[in-house]
Amino acid sequence: MGKTIAEKIFDAHHVDNPSGDIHVIGLDAVFCHEITTPAAINDLVGRGKDRVFDPSKIKAVIDHVTPAKDTQTAIQGKTLRDWARRHGIADFFDVGRNGVCHAIFPEKGFVRPGYTIIMGDSHTCTHGAFGAFAAGVGTTDLEVGILKGVCAFQYPRSMKIEVNGTLPSGVFAKDVILSVIGKIGVNGATNKVIEFAGSTVDAMSMEARMTICNMAIEAGATSGICRPDMTTVDYLWEFIQDEFPTKESALEAYSVYLPDKDADYDQVISIRAESLEPMVTFGFKPDQVKTVREMEGEKVDQVYIGSCTNGRIEDLRVAARELEGKRIKDSVRGVVSPATPGIYQKALEEGIIKIFMDAGFCVTNPTCGACLGMSNGVLAPGEVCASTTNRNFNGRMGKGGMVHLMSPATAAATAVNGCITNSGQYSHGK
Repeated sequence: MGKTIAEKIFDAHHVDNPSGDIHVIGLDAVFCHEITTPAAINDLVGRGKDRVFDPSKIKAVIDHVTPAKDTQTAIQGKTLRDWARRHGIADFFDVGRNGVCHAIFPEKGFVRPGYTIIMGDSHTCTHGAFGAFAAGVGTTDLEVGILKGVCAFQYPRSMKIEVNGTLPSGVFAKDVILSVIGKIGVNGATNKVIEFAGSTVDAMSMEARMTICNMAIEAGATSGICRPDMTTVDYLWEFIQDEFPTKESALEAYSVYLPDKDADYDQVISIRAESLEPMVTFGFKPDQVKTVREMEGEKVDQVYIGSCTNGRIEDLRVAARELEGKRIKDSVRGVVSPATPGIYQKALEEGIIKIFMDAGFCVTNPTCGACLGMSNGVLAPGEVCASTTNRNFNGRMGKGGMVHLMSPATAAATAVNGCITNSGQYSHGK
């Protein structure tokens, strides 16, 4: 029987099988941020184990509340900052050069096909877009990873989501993944890896692939994963060009992680891209989705564009196309947070920041703050936010607030109209 991508990665990193279906694998990288890592650091210090397995394989960033908003978040930042300095962790991104973790780490070339990566953050699954196995873990597993460079998992079972065909104009990766979650439910991929495949996925940019993998966790998956191809190599080339004589040779090397034709999947679900349209969530779970058509006219108080799901330059370009020459509704607050300084700079150079500001948006520094209701866009009770983020449970962006998840195009159109609206970029079926 052939193997899936996840099985091939596991087998290449296998260290031990201590009992039953528990397998210990070696790690290529441990990612850290200031919200979850300080607890692990403090516990290791308290146990007399203030060590790291390999400082070159640990990447750290202050991103969830940046700059610090109060004493507690300042302490969290200081704990991570002091730890990184203490252990010579060179790849530490402090305020001013920091960005949203799942955007800045790929942008810096820290993710490669075949890698194994953990982080104390559920959306670590984003990095599977590169053909890596990347998973969010709890404090204990994070501690072990930092100390020993290993992590224990069950042997991966995979389900395959095949999306084939050409997406209608104005339908984006966010609409694809919301459709998938709506179809399989929040528990549809529990304890499984979702392997995304098909001609639609093959045609996606790396940014779009990161979007669909990012929200695999919202269907209960351990990780999302895409096949490495020339799009992957092109994205990584500036970081790997000294390792390979040509892009073709890099692709050949990474092709060892392609799934076998006779690989065994728990389930295979096929979706025709042409059947999809812009989607939006309507309740407090990410599988509660409707078409934007069905939700048109629902009023919102705030529109947020950013996050590890949709804060990349591709996302800002899409939103800017919708906003250019327009003003957002007076009743709406618009907030945009480019996900990294590099994205911010590129958006400045392309005139995108000006478009947002001319439209009436508040442009903030790179941060996760609004997404989890900690800073830079928290909702008041009873307020409604149209958001390009990934999670919509009750109170996610502020106690008593409602969050509707959608694509950047839909969010921009919603800001202009003051209510949920299909973007002008969507013409299918009109």
